[in-house]
Amino acid sequence: MACAFIAGMSFISELRHPSVRSKNIASGILALILFFLVTTAIVSGILVRQILWLPRLPSTMSVDLLLGHPSSITFPVPGRKDIEGWFFPGRRGAPTIILCHGYGSHRDDILTLETALQEHQFNAFVFDFTGHGANAGPTTLGYFESRELQAVLNGLAKRDDIDPKRFGIWGTDLGAYAAISVAENDPRIRALVVTSVYDRPRDMLLIQASGSGLGVIPLVKPLCLLEFHLLNYDDRQVPPLSARISRLQDDAKLFIESRDAPELAASTRKLFQLAPQPKFERSVGSAYVEMTDEDKRKYESEIINFYLQYLPVNDLP
Repeated sequence: MACAFIAGMSFISELRHPSVRSKNIASGILALILFFLVTTAIVSGILVRQILWLPRLPSTMSVDLLLGHPSSITFPVPGRKDIEGWFFPGRRGAPTIILCHGYGSHRDDILTLETALQEHQFNAFVFDFTGHGANAGPTTLGYFESRELQAVLNGLAKRDDIDPKRFGIWGTDLGAYAAISVAENDPRIRALVVTSVYDRPRDMLLIQASGSGLGVIPLVKPLCLLEFHLLNYDDRQVPPLSARISRLQDDAKLFIESRDAPELAASTRKLFQLAPQPKFERSVGSAYVEMTDEDKRKYESEIINFYLQYLPVNDLP
């Protein structure tokens, strides 16, 4: 007991009047902590930039050389330059399918799906989101992209050669988030096909951070989230899709889970379970852009049959 008391008193005395050795140890520990925090902040900043500022990939296609007689049209989007896309005409007065590419992809990657839709007399429209293709700037992983999609929808609805009240949207991950986000508030969207959709943009940020390998470093993910929220502060009150999906009462919905993206497959399944009828679910082995030609043909056939059933071309106004 006496030894313990003496040791305790010595410890208290050391705290009150630290020796030079103790001061040096404490200073070293504080320096290491500060170095770790600064380094982690730098790493997270670099990682966020890599995730949001993607390499620019201008289209290798010329609209004048594409089959299907497409035309290039632009629409104004608040907060950025006009958005440009390709309109592929189908049957006059028919519904229009808007194709929304995924994260890190661009419109060139989904032209074969567009061709298949046009062959069945649908009008089709493809474009690049901000931060993708030749478009400069960072992606917001869904916030601003939803506004871009809304601008496209509003612009297309002004045409006199389509049905302005019947649209379908196809989207994957980033495009799928934007598709549901817009459809929840726009009755002109009658049929949705979404693959690997996530509930909140922050979910996609964390998936990309984990995939980089840097997410295992302590504090990197929380700091990435903090930086992402600061960059998108104006959208801080946007609720997750799961809180709004009940609004899709009348839309036909096909949720597709990609087995090569298990985290996104889980979120897709969750949103499917929360969505109101009519709804359908299926699973595929990989994302559309990574499928073999044979798998793409099967996939396209199923997508077209879905749209023909719930957004029939022959059901003209």
